[in-house]
Amino acid sequence: MSGLVGLAEWRLPAAGVEAVRLAAAVGADGVQLDLGGPGRGEWIDAPGRIDAVRAEAARRDVRLLAVAGNHFNDVGLTCAPRIVRPLLERLLDAAVALTVPLVFVPSFRRSAIDGPDAFARTAQALRWAAARAEERDLVLASENVLTGERARTLADAVGSPAFRLVLDTFNPFAAGLRADALVAALADLLADQIHLKDGPPDRGPSPLLGAGEGRLEETVDALREHRVRVRALVLENDYRDGDAVRLGADLAWARRRAEHLISTGAET
Repeated sequence: MSGLVGLAEWRLPAAGVEAVRLAAAVGADGVQLDLGGPGRGEWIDAPGRIDAVRAEAARRDVRLLAVAGNHFNDVGLTCAPRIVRPLLERLLDAAVALTVPLVFVPSFRRSAIDGPDAFARTAQALRWAAARAEERDLVLASENVLTGERARTLADAVGSPAFRLVLDTFNPFAAGLRADALVAALADLLADQIHLKDGPPDRGPSPLLGAGEGRLEETVDALREHRVRVRALVLENDYRDGDAVRLGADLAWARRRAEHLISTGAET
């Protein structure tokens, strides 16, 4: 069976239950949810919200794929453990309550890994979180723009079988790297949910998948060549403007590519 095609809640004009309904309406298989927080919408674990999202997902046959801790871009994964650890615990507990297999933490803005100290602090935070993820039978992943060598060093420093790396198909390009080269270097460490994006997220509507400057076809080819097991291709172009035509075109593009990748767990 081919892999799933999903949506990222934080790139949609809807959240929570409404994001699940939108995913069903456009024919997506699943959705990645966001932890939420100040400036990022309602917390996912606000009273009654997890139960409502789970019920709607079951009703609409939409899979809940992952929970993203985008709030860490605002707080800083590299700040004091007394601040970071309760948020990481909250992220992991929300994933358990939602019965998703994957949580991930991005390292951008205030969480940027921009030097040796930030690298060490990031590894420390992720090592602590990975141990708690393993206890909960979850996979914890980092989304960053490290080189392949540095990303592997980070994984070694975390030192957990529950730790993976989230591949975004455009962020490395924006940082002067090649996503297909990262696939070649890190195939054994990649999480089985891949973010599809083909243009900068801050310059208006994203280009259609495959039509931007991110060399997306080469990255998908690399995933196939290196036999990366992919559960879901997750659209992370920006659809917050409500352009259903563009969203539909990107879904169709991703669906065609998913058919040629090695899938894992797509039937569950």
